[in-house]
Amino acid sequence: MEICADISVGNHHPERHPGIEKEDPSMSELLDPKGRPFKKISVQRKDELPLAPGQTSKAKRYSGVSVETTEVVDLWFGRVHTGVGEHSGAHHHGEAETGGFVLQGNGYIRFGERYEEIIYFNEGDFVYVPPFVPHIEGNVSRSKELIWLTTRNPDNIVVNLEDQDVADIELKYVD
Repeated sequence: MEICADISVGNHHPERHPGIEKEDPSMSELLDPKGRPFKKISVQRKDELPLAPGQTSKAKRYSGVSVETTEVVDLWFGRVHTGVGEHSGAHHHGEAETGGFVLQGNGYIRFGERYEEIIYFNEGDFVYVPPFVPHIEGNVSRSKELIWLTTRNPDNIVVNLEDQDVADIELKYVD
């Protein structure tokens, strides 16, 4: 038996891919190995991504694979943008584990007491942030936006922290 999944593209733009959203009548009858109906495969177009529900100042998050855009459960995968020389507000991601890939630019994450510890990262690096760890992320370029791909489970949990005692430290800008 050949198993295939339903497919949807973009935010439902069948005119871009004629025929791709036609349902296989047998698909609705097929079940995955756990006995559940198969979910639809989908593509979210880069220029049509919605802003994620969880936002922090100066770290704009766009939802790629999320409950807002797909049938996913317990996963958020999106794109985060931080402008030239900017940094986010202090925040953590609750119970969510976070993995990131630096697509463009150079940045840092500050954490620890008064956010005095700092780790720098560059284009092509992977970053892991454990659950509940308060941090600030920023861009150490004066000419290039920082863009990274980020994934979280179980969801895009964002807990913004107010009135934080943040140390004044000197950053190592790359340009």
